[in-house]
Amino acid sequence: MRYAYVGCRTTKERNARGKGIEIYEVNDSNGGWTHVGTAGNLVNPSYLTFDHGKAFLYTVHGDFSEVSSFSVDRATGLLTLLGQTNCEGENPVFLTPDRSNKFILTANLQAGTIVALPRKNDGSLGPVAFKTTIPGIKEGDVSHPHQIIYDHSQSVLFVPSQGRKAGYSKTTVFTFSPETGFAIKFVLPTRDRAEARHVAVHLNNRWIYLINEKDNTICFHTFDVSTGCMIPIQILSTLPETYVGNGQASGIMVSHDVSHMYASNRIHDSITIYAIDEKSGMLKTQGWVSTQGKTPRFITIDPTGQYLYAANEESDTILTFRIEENGSLTYTGQTIETGSPVCIIFSD
Repeated sequence: MRYAYVGCRTTKERNARGKGIEIYEVNDSNGGWTHVGTAGNLVNPSYLTFDHGKAFLYTVHGDFSEVSSFSVDRATGLLTLLGQTNCEGENPVFLTPDRSNKFILTANLQAGTIVALPRKNDGSLGPVAFKTTIPGIKEGDVSHPHQIIYDHSQSVLFVPSQGRKAGYSKTTVFTFSPETGFAIKFVLPTRDRAEARHVAVHLNNRWIYLINEKDNTICFHTFDVSTGCMIPIQILSTLPETYVGNGQASGIMVSHDVSHMYASNRIHDSITIYAIDEKSGMLKTQGWVSTQGKTPRFITIDPTGQYLYAANEESDTILTFRIEENGSLTYTGQTIETGSPVCIIFSD
């Protein structure tokens, strides 16, 4: 049995309507979801991850400074709260288990830090063991990390950061050791004020795609895992050339067959479809599809590779699209209604 877990916003400061982590049973044959429960009484459980064994689930509490841990009932999909840990940084936005599965690594956006929280035998988290600040322009300033994600070999971590007023828009490549913590391997700035948000790693581990939030672009890079070096090769807009309004690029995903890439656009409220050249890695814009709702902050592809889900935060909906053989997206007719969704992860 497969389950989907949906993170959300809950606070009035975020104009939110979420109730907690929503849990759904997934029908792989048609992409349908059936609601089975809610892990409630949580504040802004806005990004979720599992440990490597998927026996435990972890969530940040956006705009605050905590991470919560849960055990997962494999039979029912339901969650049991194990505890909450301070991640020593305001507004954690992304988290992932380290290669050894002994730590949960967290990006604290507002604080400008990445931290490592040790995992205990029961799945709960201990206090921060390692912390690194992403430096800004002047001493004491910070850049604002929006993601912390491994390459496919789990040798290095990509940390895209936003500059905002006092920092740099850039991607920092780190190594992480359970004994010594984080170490910088490579740093690549973006264009000024592009505001790096998330990366997607091609299955060949040699091509990296970065989405920049404020200038609404995708940048394709070649990548050498031995040096951590990223070389920018191509930049494309996420918005149509005839669209003259504002936009805020957000999510990015590579299809399971690595033939296409998808990006979500807030304000324009769309998903951009790109074809990936199998020899060069270069992108070609294939088109756009409406998310039929406001603020698609998050997109993901289900484990079967058949369906793409778009979470419309301000419309309280998740739309289901079938991924066609040519990479295009077809709305299946299924809309899941759920309060202020901003993240989706799947069990096995």
